Amino acid sequence: MPRSKSSKRWLHEHFDDIYVKKAQAEGYRSRAVYKLKEVDEKERLLKPGMTVVDLGAAPGGWTQYIAEKLDGRGIIIALDILPMDAVPGVSFIQGDFREDSVLQELINLEPEHGVDLLLSDMAPNMSGTAAVDIPRAMYLAELAFDFGNKMLKPGGAMLMKVFHGAGFDELIKQARSQFKQVVIRKPLASRSRSRETYLLAKGYNL
Repeated sequence: MPRSKSSKRWLHEHFDDIYVKKAQAEGYRSRAVYKLKEVDEKERLLKPGMTVVDLGAAPGGWTQYIAEKLDGRGIIIALDILPMDAVPGVSFIQGDFREDSVLQELINLEPEHGVDLLLSDMAPNMSGTAAVDIPRAMYLAELAFDFGNKMLKPGGAMLMKVFHGAGFDELIKQARSQFKQVVIRKPLASRSRSRETYLLAKGYNL
């Protein structure tokens, strides 16, 4: 079957992408690591001793970076519906975050004092139709937000992928009612034509 114009464009962009080349040179599993790296360098999110949950972790670029920053001091739990090669010092759960049994497995791994930082790079399989993709993406974002609302410790933070569209403004409003600081970030490594942005919320209030 011949490739579509969109898939050819993606392949061309992918192999010419400076972040793809940089990730390969620096030993990271995906270009997405530079989205987290940029935000972390500006906001100083990751510190040794933290408990960090990484949702939508595969193939593991963010998880690798988290493990480097915590340097063996802290707890890292990664989750994805897809398999992921092991990262030293990381507990990985393969499963669907929407299933109660998977969510309970995640909760069971967390310490009683709660989570310092929730990271979510979760996204649905994109069809290319915004009317279908955006509601699916926002549903995942809302699930991640609700999880953070239950599991973050006071003063905790979350960084999560969100897509502009229906439900976006309501999620931001809710975040501002529960966190001291809420901003939207568009890292340089996030492709300009993508609707994705990242919601950063710091200073969780119970």
